[in-house]
Amino acid sequence: MNYSADIKKMSRHFLPEEFAITTWESLEPFLKNLVDRGINNLQELEQWLHDASELEAVISEEASWRQIRVTCDTENKSLEESFVFFMMEIQPQIQTYSDKLNKKLIENPFAGELDSKKYFTYLRNVKKNIDLFRKENIPLQAELNVESQHYAMIAGKMTVQVKGQEYTLQQATKFLENPDRKLREEVYRKINERRLQDKKDLDELFTRLVNKRQQMALNSGFENYRDFRFVELGRFDYTKNDCFQFHDAVHEYVMPLVNEIYENKKKRLRLSTLRPWDIDAEPQGTEPLHPFKNGDELVEKTISCFQELDPFFGDCLSKMKAMGHLDLESRKGKAPGGYNMPLMESGAPFIFMNAAGQLDDVTTIVHEGGHAVHSFLTHNLELNGFKEYPTEIAEVASMSMELFSMDHWNVFFDNKNELVRAKEQQLERVITIFPWIATIDKFQHWVYEHPGHSLEERADNWMRILEEFSSPVIDFSGLNEYRRYYWQRQLHLFEVPFYYIEYGIAQLGAIGLWKQFKQNKKQTLSNYINALSLGGTKTLPELFKTAGLSFDFSSGPVSELMKFVKKEMDSLVYE
Repeated sequence: MNYSADIKKMSRHFLPEEFAITTWESLEPFLKNLVDRGINNLQELEQWLHDASELEAVISEEASWRQIRVTCDTENKSLEESFVFFMMEIQPQIQTYSDKLNKKLIENPFAGELDSKKYFTYLRNVKKNIDLFRKENIPLQAELNVESQHYAMIAGKMTVQVKGQEYTLQQATKFLENPDRKLREEVYRKINERRLQDKKDLDELFTRLVNKRQQMALNSGFENYRDFRFVELGRFDYTKNDCFQFHDAVHEYVMPLVNEIYENKKKRLRLSTLRPWDIDAEPQGTEPLHPFKNGDELVEKTISCFQELDPFFGDCLSKMKAMGHLDLESRKGKAPGGYNMPLMESGAPFIFMNAAGQLDDVTTIVHEGGHAVHSFLTHNLELNGFKEYPTEIAEVASMSMELFSMDHWNVFFDNKNELVRAKEQQLERVITIFPWIATIDKFQHWVYEHPGHSLEERADNWMRILEEFSSPVIDFSGLNEYRRYYWQRQLHLFEVPFYYIEYGIAQLGAIGLWKQFKQNKKQTLSNYINALSLGGTKTLPELFKTAGLSFDFSSGPVSELMKFVKKEMDSLVYE
């Protein structure tokens, strides 16, 4: 089947083409129309669903653009005010109408005539939203939407001086690859000292977020926010116990490989002790990898890489470049991290990241590029709700792209040994990311199981969990003050709680797809595209099955996939 990246903005039938959301007063009549409209047969119900979907897409895109703009420039007060206005004045009003529309759909006598296969996951989500809705949570959710963005504003201001020049923390990390060990330690300490300057503000911000989240859970009849959030995220197909099982599997089957990687690193660097500032370093005489010089070159090389893998993938990025939907380079005042923001009406998403000239940036753009391809593939699905796919399959889309694309990383590295180094580092990262995923996820479970905890209890339990997934090969002596606040680096804790185990589940899925890819590239890419094209119209296990995967992250599959990655790492040969 041929796919096209020549994406078109959805045509409007319910809203005027020129309509833009500026005030609540201008938006409310369309919501009121949907609430008050009579529905006398199945055809009218389906037209009502299409009109509601059109409105949802317009609202979603407006919210997305306001968030994109504020993360691209956290110091612009007018952009901040625009975002806050939408989240505090418009979004809360929408929520009340959304609940009315959900109930109107479920209670409609013709809802039972809707195609059960086509609408199963959609209606399941609608019923879940009805069950969770509480009026008293509307102001809390509005406050959380705004307050969680304060993390980006605090982190976006963090810079350090290295060799007399100012760098964002993302830019400064490139010095951790430098062969000069003294410089690496200096930069490592500067980055962590800078983070400590805001530890109090971030601790207080997190406490406020935890308290408000816990109150939302109590309002909705849940004992804690974790249980509430699992329902809110639509985790119909796994439980907290599956997460605990994943933590155990990482400890048993991944940590030995992690320790082996760090032992090899210590030998290559000829060090008697491996310190945290040595992890990304190269031996003396070996230059760090320089896959690109600037953001423009990163885009061009990534498009070439994607074109070689599959022309459709390259066309997706080319379309986004032409539309100005890429903001890639790190700069002061820009929020940290990276994301692909779907734009539900116009279709072509927006990629945001903080490139600083490192291999990690290549990984990030192909990762976000995988998300972008997913957005393109689902744009023409009939309803906006069909495009709301589970985050676990979304991360399979992105993490698989990291592994698929390695076959074409020669566009970044024309030297064969550098290409081998890049692949080796990527596969090491595939393995070493698992302990961090388990750490962050296990920490979140503890935080929300103990919502009234003190700051000291939080730090102590963070350290307990961190130690469980830290390699004994790395010497952390004298660095405990930094390590007690390592969790503050993870924006997901502040902005998207409990969104992290998905990376672990998806990494296993991505490794499974890559294993297929090594045997039959054409069939695997077909499985990948077919699964992503379904959006959220199937259950998570069904989406995995379409991709040729089993939805299982217990000890057995984890052990087998780790053996496969280890075998692939061992097969890399330098000239």
